[in-house]
Amino acid sequence: MNRLFTAWTENVYHRRVHSETGAAPPALWMNGHPLIVPNPADLAEAFRWSEHRTVSRAALVSLHGNRYQVDPLLVGQRVELVFDPFDLSFLRVRANGQDAGTALPFQISRHSHPKARPETPTEEPRPTTGIDYLGLIDTAHRAELADKVNYAALGEPVPNTVGLTDLTGE
Repeated sequence: MNRLFTAWTENVYHRRVHSETGAAPPALWMNGHPLIVPNPADLAEAFRWSEHRTVSRAALVSLHGNRYQVDPLLVGQRVELVFDPFDLSFLRVRANGQDAGTALPFQISRHSHPKARPETPTEEPRPTTGIDYLGLIDTAHRAELADKVNYAALGEPVPNTVGLTDLTGE
């Protein structure tokens, strides 16, 4: 899979002009543009789910059978609960688009969102067209690599004379 991914990256992805940068990735790399890597916290935030709830008079909110305690100043307000769908033990609260703290677990009976499913395929994917797209890319990549110069093979071989013995044992 790594070999096929490398072939696709070098022969397909790196050849296309990117819609936002207006240049192919190798051109940007060669010109010294910095590689933009997302902050792990921002990346985690991008994949969080959210749901809206109204805070009860007891400063509690419910989410899929769980109850959480929030700031008593939020009583009666509609708030947004932001969470990781695979871990309902930690929720952030937003009121009017602003951070309003953490919802403290009060009564937990469900630890993950009912719609959160692990990404496991149910069956092996079957080719729909019969065309081996990755095989075609791999063949083109191998052909391109074969045309490149192997600088390591250009040097003179150094004979290994140390430790040679007569194979007849005499």
